[in-house]
Amino acid sequence: MVSQSSTVDDDLPFSDLRVIDLSQGVAGPHCGMLFAQNGADVIKVEPPDGDWGRAIGAKHEDFCAYNIAFNRGKRSLAVDLKSPEGMAAAKRLIATADVMTENFRPGAMAGLGLDYETLAVEHPSLVYCSLKGFLPGPYGHRKALDEVVQMMAGLAYMTGPEGRPLRAGASVNDIMGGMFGVIGILAALRQRETTGRGQEIKAALFETTVHIVAQHMLQFAATGEPAGPMPDRPRAWAVYDVFEAADGESVFVGVVSDTQWKLFCETFERPDLQDDPSLATNPLRCDARERIMPIIREIFGAYPKAELMDICERIGLPFAPITKPHELYDDPHLKASGG
Repeated sequence: MVSQSSTVDDDLPFSDLRVIDLSQGVAGPHCGMLFAQNGADVIKVEPPDGDWGRAIGAKHEDFCAYNIAFNRGKRSLAVDLKSPEGMAAAKRLIATADVMTENFRPGAMAGLGLDYETLAVEHPSLVYCSLKGFLPGPYGHRKALDEVVQMMAGLAYMTGPEGRPLRAGASVNDIMGGMFGVIGILAALRQRETTGRGQEIKAALFETTVHIVAQHMLQFAATGEPAGPMPDRPRAWAVYDVFEAADGESVFVGVVSDTQWKLFCETFERPDLQDDPSLATNPLRCDARERIMPIIREIFGAYPKAELMDICERIGLPFAPITKPHELYDDPHLKASGG
């Protein structure tokens, strides 16, 4: 039986849609969750032993952070697709659906008779989204995880210093892969309004990551110079760093325009820096980073974290505390918006 009551809200934009979510892990479930959050009736179909995403990440008794984060708002059904009864139940559900999502290994759905070509014969209006590690090609048979594609698509190289590739601190490609799945599904639903027919959508983690680093690819195409890792590359702005405050806490501060440089110099009473012609523009300040950064670190280091952030907010400098995820529960901005 379905595990919880429907979450459909008639006031939300997808309240007339039903999504059958056969995916597991992060990318596919996130895709389905975004539909659920916008009012769709999303029914998650899991194997009898549950989505493997229930067994990863932080766990406490029956609680799994991954599972809650990417499956909230859905109804849930355990089905053994290898049994005739389970297959019949899944097909009955799919017959009621506008959208179906899956992220099984390549070829698995065809083996079950649940591939798009088979289902479209009886359900021509179905929009079918496959979320994979790779789009069809030489890598199509490979297993992909978020860290795998971060490494092979250049994101880990750009994140860490030279020789020390680092993955991002969240499953950014899984999450974005799910978002690209949503974009593709919405485009197919829009087209269905005209044609009356659904279609198959494919989203993939590797190609999603390539999209993320496309700006660095284009930089090479335009200049012939490969982009270096973010920690080691020349800065676009002279002052764009993490600074230690007087109380030992850290604050990120940027001074990214000539107007902001003028405000910085006036506020912190440094006319010598403001009047120095060799620091008049951001490119000149970038060239002088080795000279000016110790001075700026000393200026900012004279203030406790809270006072430094108050000054930055008052004069309009970009700034940020170095926040840990668990601290976001107390973030006043998120509380004010209901986030």
